Amino acid sequence: MAMSEQVSHAMRAVEGLEDESAPVRLRAALAVGTAPDPGAIGKLVERCAVEPDFHVREMLTWALIRHAPSLTVPALLDELRSERAQARSQALHTLSKIGDRRAWPAITPALLFDADDEVARSAWRAAVVLVPEGDKHALAVLLAGQLGRGERETQLSLSRALIALGEVIVPVLGAAAADPDPRVRTHAIATERLWLDPDAGFEFATEQAKRIVALGGAG
Repeated sequence: MAMSEQVSHAMRAVEGLEDESAPVRLRAALAVGTAPDPGAIGKLVERCAVEPDFHVREMLTWALIRHAPSLTVPALLDELRSERAQARSQALHTLSKIGDRRAWPAITPALLFDADDEVARSAWRAAVVLVPEGDKHALAVLLAGQLGRGERETQLSLSRALIALGEVIVPVLGAAAADPDPRVRTHAIATERLWLDPDAGFEFATEQAKRIVALGGAG
């Protein structure tokens, strides 16, 4: 393929990211990722902030991963300051997939405690991937500050993030299991149970924890 034809093909693929049809946008993202072009990074990141279709967003993330982290990471870090929740969430999700630890300093408490559950969940997942070994305990303490937050999906995401940190969570969960708030105690105990027995399932661990809290125990 001649250079002019390659440029034309790339331009058509980028333009397709804004098509009204989700299948067309999906194919466009696939095309951009299949033939990475640094000139497309800005449009990929921009589209992540507004794309309504989950499958297309996942393909946009894949397409970004196909480019050099030295080019994609700075663009994604800029998105973490966006006022649009989806922009922050998708940037965090993509950073977690890239796994470049140079992004770690950008995972701030403000993101970990973001008022939007999806942003916070994405921040938790990114944090446990990017955190240096020496910062794991401090991260566990920060994450434990969210115990009891939200409904099942949010609580399960937090439990998984804490468990991914490994043994540093044991004393942190032990302290949270004595919290005055019964929701915090329940979530802490459920997470500890899931850490000890991953096959138990979150619902079973939560029901066990509720019984323990109801009886006045702490694990």
